[in-house]
Amino acid sequence: MTFRNPDGGDVPAGAGRTGSVAGRSGGSGRGRRTAVTVAAVWGALVSAALVAGPFALRDRLPDPLATHWGSNGVDGSMSFAASLAPSLVLWGVAWVSLLVSAAHGEVLNRRGGRAGWWGSLAGGSVFALGVSGSILLANLDAADWRRAALPGWAIPVVLGAAVAAGVLAGYLGRGEPDRPVEPEDAPAMRLRPGQRAVWAGRATNPWLSRLSAVLLAVGVVSGVFLVLGAPVGEAVWAALLPLLPLAAVMSLISDVRVRVGPDGLRVGFGPLSWPAFRVPTEKIAWATAERRSPVEVGGWGLRGLPGTGRFAVMVRGGECLVVRRAGGGELVVSVDDAERAAALLNAYAAEAAAA
Repeated sequence: MTFRNPDGGDVPAGAGRTGSVAGRSGGSGRGRRTAVTVAAVWGALVSAALVAGPFALRDRLPDPLATHWGSNGVDGSMSFAASLAPSLVLWGVAWVSLLVSAAHGEVLNRRGGRAGWWGSLAGGSVFALGVSGSILLANLDAADWRRAALPGWAIPVVLGAAVAAGVLAGYLGRGEPDRPVEPEDAPAMRLRPGQRAVWAGRATNPWLSRLSAVLLAVGVVSGVFLVLGAPVGEAVWAALLPLLPLAAVMSLISDVRVRVGPDGLRVGFGPLSWPAFRVPTEKIAWATAERRSPVEVGGWGLRGLPGTGRFAVMVRGGECLVVRRAGGGELVVSVDDAERAAALLNAYAAEAAAA
């Protein structure tokens, strides 16, 4: 592998040492199998309860059932069969996502990911069961769905129980601490005196890119119909037109481009690599490459604020460049070939420290 010299020609990477991408502690095959097994069994039990509960109480429920309450009381209903769908879909999507991420993703490889995964499994199931149970309780023995009364304590109790279950499960399931990566374990590289190299890489999330394209198309079509005076209610336009800025934001966070050079690190967003932010070489203590999951940093996209403690640019789970700042704090950026980027950053950071 060679790096491009900004002044022309290639610069050899040198005889430096590089290690494997870090972040595998806790991701043993046994732990993964346990998580998948527990999720499969628990998810099936929760799904069965979401169906069995309503059927067990069917003789005491009106048909249709009240399913939505507003500030003035009940204002929406569904047939008995249709009312089973919301909770099942809500839980089913979360359950399948957790199963897939445990079986094939990076989420269980680190302590933060394990805590988030177990917390989501427990909290999500309690929330789904609580929503379904609240609807059943409100409709129980009601002569008509319009007389179904949702107790005022139901929503706070359901949310509180879901959060408590999630926190407890995350705490119990977090496992052993991750093995800390020390500066001496970080990828290293030697450059010949006076030579300068530049590394460039990127990471993309194809699903976010496709979704942003769909949202953009819907927003544009909505705008065209609005200009042409199509007879569509104002509420529809109010819901559709915001898709344009949403599509723009999603397009930016679905593609990140990273550049490492003598001046430090530059992280750009979107196909034009703009907007962007920089971290000067003198503000970098050292860097490494680790495998991180969105659960560990709070989800996809941008998490935190640049220059203030921990900040993450999470486009997709997996290989990430992790930069330790000289003044404290950590920057995590999803990018392919992060180990070489870290090695070059460490070479420049060492030069800056020795100057």
